[in-house]
Amino acid sequence: MLRSILMICVFLLGGYAAQAALDPGYKVGDKAADFKLKNVDGKMVSLADYKDAKGFIVIFTCNHCPFSIAYEDRIIDLHRKFAPKGYPVIAINPNDPEMQPDDSFEAMRTRAAEKGFPFAYLVDEGQRVYPQYGATRTPHVFILDKQRIVRYIGAIDDNHSDAAAVQKPYVEQAIGALEEGRAPAETFTRAVGCTIKARK
Repeated sequence: MLRSILMICVFLLGGYAAQAALDPGYKVGDKAADFKLKNVDGKMVSLADYKDAKGFIVIFTCNHCPFSIAYEDRIIDLHRKFAPKGYPVIAINPNDPEMQPDDSFEAMRTRAAEKGFPFAYLVDEGQRVYPQYGATRTPHVFILDKQRIVRYIGAIDDNHSDAAAVQKPYVEQAIGALEEGRAPAETFTRAVGCTIKARK
């Protein structure tokens, strides 16, 4: 009997481990670890630096991806709308510049200056942060509350190609819920964008 119970436990643990391997990264409800990454101004930035933040809109994005480019103005608008309310955008470029030279640190600095990014645009040197989050696309959003609990994962909205045709502004709706002390109605959507370029 004891042997049978042990076999079942081993089987279940193996199944959980296999699922975790297939679906890595944070889930809604997990607490995200802080990080310290280099901003385009050369300064190191962490979530702890935002003393008055009520939460964070962490967006993995980049320079070269057409989806990221299509969302740049919307990301700027999100920061301008929600940073004054305590929910700043923290943009992170996860791509390896050897795999995609357009996403080098110098190219990031140029793009940030061209667009006048009002938010931190950080480089994930060594590609250590994006796997923790489980980001797979650019852009890929993770909304955290004040305690760094993940409250939403997914897309910015439901129409990457036409901002005027958006029916579901997922990020805005999620932040609106958090402002009212509620859980977001939608906590997970499929991120649409370019695959993250990892060193082979």
